[in-house]
Amino acid sequence: MIQRIDGRVLALALGMALTCLLGWLFKAHCMRHGWVDAIQYTTGCYSDAVPFWGQRHVDEGLIPYFQTPMEYPVLTGLQIWIEGGLARALFGPSANDATFLGAVTLVNALLAGLILWMFVRAGMDRLRLWLWAAAPPLILYIGHNWDLGSATLAVAAMLAARRQRLVLAAALAALGTAAKLFPVLLLPLIGLAALFAPDRSWRDRIGTAAACTLVAIGAWAAVNLPVALAAPENWSEFYRFSQERSGTAGSVWEILSMQGIWVTGIEQRNLYATLAFVGGAAAIIGLGWRQHRARLWVLFTPVLAWFMLTNKVWSPQFDLWIYPMLVMTAPRMKPLALFVIGDIAAYFAEFWWFAGMSNAWPYATPHDIMLAASVRGVAMLWLIADTVRLPAPAWITRATA
Repeated sequence: MIQRIDGRVLALALGMALTCLLGWLFKAHCMRHGWVDAIQYTTGCYSDAVPFWGQRHVDEGLIPYFQTPMEYPVLTGLQIWIEGGLARALFGPSANDATFLGAVTLVNALLAGLILWMFVRAGMDRLRLWLWAAAPPLILYIGHNWDLGSATLAVAAMLAARRQRLVLAAALAALGTAAKLFPVLLLPLIGLAALFAPDRSWRDRIGTAAACTLVAIGAWAAVNLPVALAAPENWSEFYRFSQERSGTAGSVWEILSMQGIWVTGIEQRNLYATLAFVGGAAAIIGLGWRQHRARLWVLFTPVLAWFMLTNKVWSPQFDLWIYPMLVMTAPRMKPLALFVIGDIAAYFAEFWWFAGMSNAWPYATPHDIMLAASVRGVAMLWLIADTVRLPAPAWITRATA
């Protein structure tokens, strides 16, 4: 039995290593001669790590927020600084944007492996483990950006909630929020799970909910307050940037505007996106309450999916936020497969659109982006409906230590 389990884990580890290697090759193949002839768009090898190396002074080792601006939350800024230091330590004067891309990919691969380890330890079934170990989004995004840090903390928070360790879950979700904003959507569900836990007295429920709230605030503040007090302008750039950003080509609002269906400005999108999200999230929680009252954290997946659909910004790598959550909680695999198809199509449609603007080929049009994003959007609506109305996957309901 031990040998069989070890063999399964070894196969998963090798599968994940191959996936991460493919992700590295996908991004690094165009670095030898640099981004020439819009190759970063035509082949999809674009990575935020490359411009960050020089534009955010990673090459100089400047400390984010204190010595250079950074448009990400604090823990992501710290991750970028550490990875820059790793590239410079390993390659010395030869360190460049390509070696920094390697450091970013390596750290993200370790985070992806940590998620796989948590899934294995939690007793996830074999198919779902392979859906993560061989995840197509990992190939697309493992060298693209820094979203796996917050995704790892969000997964850890959900697994802690599964074990009814709600205070720990709140702390982990708050730390995830200090890396990227989306794990904040899990915190109200953790609070509701504590407040309406079955078979517990109201005194215990209120006490646990209060502890979750205080721990979440404390964890987030412990990371953010020192930076906010010392460098308020640079610390707040992320929040200003998010407020002032108009949108991206893959978002519903931008697609509607580009097709001339519903043209909106920044202030309108901020308002409409907020109203649409709040109304939809309330409906998801209300409709899913009866089915998932014992484990409300499961509803984080449809709430996050709805947030992504209604948000004015949908950067390609945002799909890495939702994919591990879908692996965890999707009741059926068909809509998950459709999501992956739509994700890949939307990725290349958007970058080929950039290629077209650089007079390169292959190129795509806003109409192509709309079609690809529609496939992805239909899959997400399907997944939202499934997760709300169907029981949680069997592995979630199994007792764990």
